[in-house]
Amino acid sequence: MNTSTNNTNCKPGNIHSVHIPVMGTGFSIDTPIKVAKYGISSVISIVDDCLIEDMRKYHSGLRGKKYVPITKEDEDSRARRITAYLNLVDDIVQHEFEKVKSSTFKPGSEIAKYFELLAEDSPLKAQYNAMLAETDPARKNELQENLRGQMKAGSIDVNIMTKLDRPNYGADKKELPSEYSDALAALRGYAQSKLNSAIVFSAGINRRLYTYIEKFKDFYADATGTIKKRIILKVSDYRSSFVQGCFLAKKGLWVSEYRIESGLNCGGHAFVSDGYLLGPILEEFKKKKSELIATILKLCNEALHAKNLKTFDEAPYTRITAQGGIGTARENRFLLEFYQVDGTGWATPFLLCPEATNVDQVTLQKLCAATENDIELSEVSPLGVPFHNLKESPSELEKRRKADLNRPGSACPKGYLVSNREFTELPICTASRQYQKLKLDQLQTLKIDPRTFKERAAQIVRKSCICNDLAESPLINHHVVTKNGIKPKRFTAICPGPNIAYFSRIVSLSEMIGHIYGRINLLNGVARPNMFIKELQLNVEYFVKEVKKIAPAPSLKQIEYVNEFKKNLLEGIEYYRELFPRMIEETESYRAQTLAQLQEFKERLEAFIAEHTAIFSQPSLVAA
Repeated sequence: MNTSTNNTNCKPGNIHSVHIPVMGTGFSIDTPIKVAKYGISSVISIVDDCLIEDMRKYHSGLRGKKYVPITKEDEDSRARRITAYLNLVDDIVQHEFEKVKSSTFKPGSEIAKYFELLAEDSPLKAQYNAMLAETDPARKNELQENLRGQMKAGSIDVNIMTKLDRPNYGADKKELPSEYSDALAALRGYAQSKLNSAIVFSAGINRRLYTYIEKFKDFYADATGTIKKRIILKVSDYRSSFVQGCFLAKKGLWVSEYRIESGLNCGGHAFVSDGYLLGPILEEFKKKKSELIATILKLCNEALHAKNLKTFDEAPYTRITAQGGIGTARENRFLLEFYQVDGTGWATPFLLCPEATNVDQVTLQKLCAATENDIELSEVSPLGVPFHNLKESPSELEKRRKADLNRPGSACPKGYLVSNREFTELPICTASRQYQKLKLDQLQTLKIDPRTFKERAAQIVRKSCICNDLAESPLINHHVVTKNGIKPKRFTAICPGPNIAYFSRIVSLSEMIGHIYGRINLLNGVARPNMFIKELQLNVEYFVKEVKKIAPAPSLKQIEYVNEFKKNLLEGIEYYRELFPRMIEETESYRAQTLAQLQEFKERLEAFIAEHTAIFSQPSLVAA
């Protein structure tokens, strides 16, 4: 049957304009349990099924629920572990939400907290304030019941980093069918759960993974036009959004949200956007949103028609959101109002909020004390992608200690990042003890000078076991022990964005949400550049580093790349020159200071370009 769905163009009624993005593999692993009852949506990583199983055991025991282990040896264990944990989280959230909803409207109660967390311009907040002001008991009770009827729990969303798609092997060491790869099994685990939520795909297109989505009916609209499991694409530019959106639409799959993240001004892995800056990217989305949705709708309906499924009379509402480096209520409001985004994501600052995330006490104190110099865009990730890293994290200190003892590398207990076949038939991880020993032994055989040897050896042992160490904090906080009852030593890796330097104390959920909505200021006078200026700084620094790296003998491809990067940076600077005076909520002195900083970076960039004319003065190569 090929009828059309109706009532799909209404804007979803989101309780909060802010969401909490995924953080590492462990920091937001049970965030929905903590915040969804207050209407706040958040994202769980479903990369680490070992951690997920540990957390299912912990939360089941905490609430007296029956726990039946799913072992690695069990059939389809990865998908089943994910399904079981997500179902448990959903049960807990619904139970906790009902407790909040049924509590009494009195100062300090859970339901009072639910409404007090809302933004001051929220229509629901206005109704709550009207209820508080009402003096007639009958009318007051009526208003309270009306408020209860409008309450919603936050969404329990999940994340798959599409690049993490390791093949898996059976006991006979033969590769299992593709549906047992890490990404596809994780998708299946989510698809088979009872969640009504969204899956966030990050790190670019994975055609095999996206094709696999077709197998699950929950990703298609039902008779009422409702999509039970929605797709969110985390992207860093418009072109990527268009390409991925079209790819999915040709399979009849609708993208419900494009989540735009700054390429460099974010936590975790940094996917560099070749000099394209967040402001111009948001401007392009603002101008082309209607065109994007119209194109996607046409392709999607053609695919649905070919599958004899229901088509859309009109496009389902598509959210555009932004995240990465937002630090003040004014910046948050500017994104919502000027770029007309539907919401914003705040990640790094929530690392200092134990009511929302899982960070152990030792690492929490290090984050509180962190300055700009304590965070680096590092090369520690075995993925070969730049990775924001706390230099003095417990994981980094332990890694250096082992290297000093001439035992570099990790035992690789989980292996989610294995990819290298340089020395072995089966892939291994470049952060593993096995790989680093083999690579250092190989280095010993080369006839190179001591200085070069030292530099190359340092590059080898620089890689960190982030797939294990990013999961350590919740295990530390929840006192999880091994099967034999021994409490292991755990060393936390953590990946905050540069924004952490401007937040300096542990805060409550009410304080963090209050800061975002402008009720309080957690920066306490700390000097902090505008989020767009900070992103520009990070891009200029990255650009300078890359040019210096290729300067001795640049290839044609490298020359074209850095020239494109340069062009995008300079165009972004000119865009900001026109934008900053339009930030009317900021003070005149703030706008003047921001323009002065913009000019400073332009002059610094132009001076650097002038020093490298051999690379930037080759018009024939650039034109080619």
